[in-house]
Amino acid sequence: LMSFATRAPVIRAVSVLCASASLFAGTTLSAQPVTSTAGSLVSADPVVETLPGTQAWRIVYWTTNQDGHAQRVTGMVVAPREAMPDTPRRVIAWTHGTWGVAEKCAPSLSTSFNAATPALAEMVRRGYVVVAPDYPGLGSNMVHPFLVGGDTARSVLDAVRAVQRISGAAAGSRFAVWGESQGGHAALWTATEARRYAPELSLVGTAAAAPPTDLAANMRLASEPNIRAMFTAFTTYSWSQRFGAPLSTLFNRTNQGVATRLATNNCITLGANPRLGTVLGIASVRNALKGKDVGSIAPWSAIARRNSVNPRNVPGPLLVAQSADDPLVASSVTRAFVRQRCLNRQPLRWVPLPGGDHANSARDSAAVTLDWIGDRFAGLSEPNDCGKI
Repeated sequence: LMSFATRAPVIRAVSVLCASASLFAGTTLSAQPVTSTAGSLVSADPVVETLPGTQAWRIVYWTTNQDGHAQRVTGMVVAPREAMPDTPRRVIAWTHGTWGVAEKCAPSLSTSFNAATPALAEMVRRGYVVVAPDYPGLGSNMVHPFLVGGDTARSVLDAVRAVQRISGAAAGSRFAVWGESQGGHAALWTATEARRYAPELSLVGTAAAAPPTDLAANMRLASEPNIRAMFTAFTTYSWSQRFGAPLSTLFNRTNQGVATRLATNNCITLGANPRLGTVLGIASVRNALKGKDVGSIAPWSAIARRNSVNPRNVPGPLLVAQSADDPLVASSVTRAFVRQRCLNRQPLRWVPLPGGDHANSARDSAAVTLDWIGDRFAGLSEPNDCGKI
């Protein structure tokens, strides 16, 4: 088998959430006729166990993917539990990091949602409505488009539309988007798509913590090999299902099955140990990928290019936070992204974080980020850190 020394980095990097749940378990559907119009709300099921001073709903709503196909998806909404305001509440769309690529991995299905969402209580204390989409395929029976920009962005924008149909939330059309890791990528793509896809919404600012931007470079330069192997299994399985990319271009028949089982059986949760089968599967995928650059092998390279983030296409205001020694999203890749933006004379707020804690990038930058978001809603002048990068 494997020595403990070999298993330990995997155990630190990846953990397994075994519980599964059905999309509509416990859901009370709306009594009103429901259409599949993008942004329409199917149901809002009140959550009993909430943070003090908050009210919450598990929502089902409609979106469309980048091919124009209607999709029924899920998410969470958390709002202040207080008297209805005189004016609509401001909205923060929280775009979560990687929980997995299987249906059972939806954050809205997890009892850890509140604890795993950085600064959730603080966002609500500041008066925000927080809408947290699961993304397609998490909590819903379809392919999860992992790091597929257009599909994910539309699900975020339609969640912001849908929350306006919950009278108790009193959500308005002005919103900020804040995300971490996979959700940082989602936040940047949401900003890119917002004006064209949802022109009636008003995006005041975008905050991205440890965002994958150049996906080929991100896959190539992740410094922790076990994390990179799991990340690659998630990515290639998702893209094989979403775009028909053949796993055979990367893996033999045995390791195609291993990568598929890693993706379909495992959800990520911090602070728990993975099963031995997961540890061995990661080692097998890691060995299979030796000497291979996924970002330069067809058709993966083309998919990675299409879903990377062009800094020129992301409107401001923008905040980016990044740990110096992040083991998954290399600091050098994020710095190249923000430097290109600065060369294009597009200002941004840059929040450098010490160390290499990828999983807590948003939590570690939350105070700065929420103050910055508050200033954007207030209409204050946008700061520019380009001279410091």
